[in-house]
Amino acid sequence: MSTAKKQYKRITVKSLVEMKQQGEKISMLTAYDYSMAKIVDAAGVDVILVGDSASNTMAGHETTLPITLDQMIYHASSVIRAVERALVVVDLPFGSYQSDPKEALRSAIRIMKESGAHAVKLEGGIEIKDSVKRILNAGIPVMGHLGLTPQSIYKFGTYTVRAREEQEAKKLLEDARMLEKIGCFAVVLEKIPAELTRVVSGELNIPTIGIGAGAASDGQVLVIHDLLGMTHEFNPRFLRRYMNLYEEMNVAIGQYVKDVKNKDFPNAGEQY
Repeated sequence: MSTAKKQYKRITVKSLVEMKQQGEKISMLTAYDYSMAKIVDAAGVDVILVGDSASNTMAGHETTLPITLDQMIYHASSVIRAVERALVVVDLPFGSYQSDPKEALRSAIRIMKESGAHAVKLEGGIEIKDSVKRILNAGIPVMGHLGLTPQSIYKFGTYTVRAREEQEAKKLLEDARMLEKIGCFAVVLEKIPAELTRVVSGELNIPTIGIGAGAASDGQVLVIHDLLGMTHEFNPRFLRRYMNLYEEMNVAIGQYVKDVKNKDFPNAGEQY
């Protein structure tokens, strides 16, 4: 006999831990603006990530590094105004937390106060432990992020799968345990072997959210522009496109151009 899943009117960090305990998978997607966030939230997504991937998808940068704290707050504020159910997590951008725990706290406080977000996300393990602890001690929920960490792209040189080797896999597991121990409510695992995801997810009491990390994580996250097929040049193995909006929008806009050029739009019924 199947057990009915608990219905959450509002998702909190506690809700996510309950979902893991109940064996219910967690859905997470990015959003960066009011209109998209309203659609994503209404569709029932559990967690909305205002990711620093806005640097790529919204601003056209090659990496996530250029986006600023002010810009992240702007995007987060737009998303928060649209959301009624989902938990909203905001990335702390590159340079706002890595070197100084006090700066990390100031950055996190600005995001929480100025955007109304529910939590922040930081990339890294033991290297940023002091920054994570400082934020947690202020009562701000923190989501960790291990594996492929895009803010460190110039350190690693590529976006290849991480933690294939035993030493790196061991460190990732140790970092995950550490993040749980100091108080993080969840950890994103990006582009790591599926078997390692299974091990980490089994070790932790807090949820793991995977992206390119296999099916054993407690939830999954994708970039909304990739899921909808608005991007068409990015084709990693882990990406499932649920629509091809790039092509559909291209056709629709092309038809609009033709109608304007041919004096077909607006017609008599579209005028006052």
